[in-house]
Amino acid sequence: MSDVSAAPTSLGVSLNSQPGSGARFEWGLAGAAELGHTCAVLVVIDVLSFTTALDVAVGRGTRVHPFPWGDQASAYAERLGAAVAVRRAALSPDHPWSLSPASLLRAPAVPDLVLASPNGAAICAAAGATGVPVVAACMRNARAVVAWLHQSGYGGPTRPIGVIAAGERWPDGTMRPGVEDLVGAAMVLDGLSHVPGGLSVEAAVTLAALAALPDPVAAVRGCVSGRILVERGFAADVDVAVEVDASTTVPVLEGGFFSAA
Repeated sequence: MSDVSAAPTSLGVSLNSQPGSGARFEWGLAGAAELGHTCAVLVVIDVLSFTTALDVAVGRGTRVHPFPWGDQASAYAERLGAAVAVRRAALSPDHPWSLSPASLLRAPAVPDLVLASPNGAAICAAAGATGVPVVAACMRNARAVVAWLHQSGYGGPTRPIGVIAAGERWPDGTMRPGVEDLVGAAMVLDGLSHVPGGLSVEAAVTLAALAALPDPVAAVRGCVSGRILVERGFAADVDVAVEVDASTTVPVLEGGFFSAA
C-alpha cells in the first residue's frame, strides 16, 4: 500500500489541498485546516445539528459565537454578556437555548448566543481564528449560500472554495463520516460544479453520491445520526434540518461571531 500521508508537493503546493480546482471537499477539523491554507473561503456543513441550529438562530437576528464543546462555554458567554446554549437534555425555562434547531425556533431571540458543539462549532472556531472567511451551510440554506458565494466572486483556481463536512465522533473521539453532512455538502457542490477549474475529484465524488440517492431527505432521516436523534426524542430537530431551501440566511463568521451576510 502506498504512503500518501507524506503529502507530495507540486511547485511547492501540497497535493492534499486539491490544487487547480475551483471547489474542493474535505472532512472534519483536519480537512478544514488543510484546505484553509489555500482556499479563499471555507463552507462548513454540520446538518445534525450545528449549522442547522446556527441558520435558525442567525435567521432570527442573533449573533452566534461558535465554541468548541466543553465546560468553558458558560464562562465564555458570561465574558461576552451572551446567552449560552445548553445540552438538549438540559433545556429549562431559564435556559431555553440549545443545539436543538427546534428549540431555537421556540426560544426567545437574543442578541448574542454562544453555541458549542464538538464538530461544526469546533471547526468554525478554529478556521475563523486563522482569518479565513467561514460560511455555515446546511440543507435549509444551501441554495442561498451558493448564490452568495457566486455573488462574492468565490470559485476558481485563484479564489477556490473549500467545502467541509463536519462529520460525527466515534466513542474514542475519532471522526465518523456522516451521511447527513455528505448530503448537505453535495447540495452546496451541486451549485458550484461550473466554477472555473471545476470540482476537485474529491468534490465530484461527493456530488455523485447525491445523484445516487433517490430521496436525500429520506437518507438523512434514515442515517445513523438521524435515527439517534429520533431515538432520543428529538425527531423535531431532524424535521427542521431536512427542510430543503427553507432559509435564505447566509451566516458568515467575522470578528468571532456569525451574522447574516
